[in-house]
Amino acid sequence: MAPETVGMIGVAALLVLLALRVPIGVALGGVAMCGLYYLRGFGAMLGSAQSMSFAFVTSWELSAIPLFILMGAISFNAGLAASIYRAARLWLSGLPGGLAVATNFASAGFAAASGSSLATAAAMGRLAIPEMLKAGYQPGLSSAVVAASGTLGSMIPPSIMLVLYGLFAQQPVGQLLLAGILPGLFTALVYGVLIIGRCYFDKSLAPPIDESVTWRQRWSVLGEVWPLPLLIMAVVGVIYAGIATATEAAAIGCIASVIIAAGMQRLSFRVLRDSLVESVRSTGMIFFIAVGATLFTRFLALSGLPFMVADLAADSGTSPLMLMLTAGAIYIVLGMFLDPLGLLLLTLPIFLPLFQDAGFDMIWIGIMVVKFIEIGLITPPLGLNAFVVKGTVGDLVELNTIFKGLTWFFAAEIFVVVVLYAFPQIALWLPQMSSAG
Repeated sequence: MAPETVGMIGVAALLVLLALRVPIGVALGGVAMCGLYYLRGFGAMLGSAQSMSFAFVTSWELSAIPLFILMGAISFNAGLAASIYRAARLWLSGLPGGLAVATNFASAGFAAASGSSLATAAAMGRLAIPEMLKAGYQPGLSSAVVAASGTLGSMIPPSIMLVLYGLFAQQPVGQLLLAGILPGLFTALVYGVLIIGRCYFDKSLAPPIDESVTWRQRWSVLGEVWPLPLLIMAVVGVIYAGIATATEAAAIGCIASVIIAAGMQRLSFRVLRDSLVESVRSTGMIFFIAVGATLFTRFLALSGLPFMVADLAADSGTSPLMLMLTAGAIYIVLGMFLDPLGLLLLTLPIFLPLFQDAGFDMIWIGIMVVKFIEIGLITPPLGLNAFVVKGTVGDLVELNTIFKGLTWFFAAEIFVVVVLYAFPQIALWLPQMSSAG
């Protein structure tokens, strides 16, 4: 049997296992081991499993992931997410759909500490949705804004997705984190304009809030949240200035989050314990999936399947635009029912050679790939962020109501993708400025 045929059988077997709800790390590793055994024998299979797994988990840049996770866990358990939402509410509640706008930008702020879409959606869902429903907001808008703005955790630094993309694509992680800043903020801005516009023309979506907020209250609440923006700016700033690598910046952020929590008298043994437990669990899950993806990448490389696909695409004369549209469609469809991390690591071995042959800037490609995965997280009928929000709010909002509300945000995401494709400098400007400096 030709190696390429073995590769195609492996991909088909993987999709079947995923459809059967086999954990993605087990599916990736199991198919890879069987494929390596068939192609190279037992000794090569065992040697690859030992050497590649060890080499991956001991990667210096990979150590940024548990540190960023710990930073986000401490920030959340110390109550900083609740403080961000409270501040956003006091400052933005006067706008049409003010609570939804506040939720959107508070999610962007917390995303800068959590690095995870699902974690951001879960945290903000607990805080914001009951408040919006109590204020008379339409359930579809209340839940959809949380599900959609939660996706910002995949883009705004410190993005775990971008760190892993950098490792697998062999691109500088620091540059990728910088590249995610403006696209993430631009997405949050587009969401905000969408919410304000809809609520301005349809008052039934979000009744005006009858509450008096003084400027003294607005300025006072900033005393609770100023450390978090300062923390994020410090982490991004040391990367931008070339003072520290992504891993060193993560360590700085982790230590700073402990100091901030202690300074605000929110650090306790329980906060530290819960944060460490969450970090260990999340890191273990990520590393398990990543090791499986590393072995799967090795299997596909030995089969020659990615190179065959790249040659077929080149021979067919596929234009860069058509390649991007095809890749985007595949990512969005798979993103509806696959874990975003697993989807990223599953598809990179196949798509990276295609993107490289097309001459795309690989930093920009990282942003586009993460954006496609973000869209999949909110695409009906299986977008994972909608299920996260449903699990958070229970019977308060029906699942189909969440998906109906998400159709507007799906349209907004398509607009953002078109703009990012037409103007790559939105993503590349900060990395280029950092390199020039």
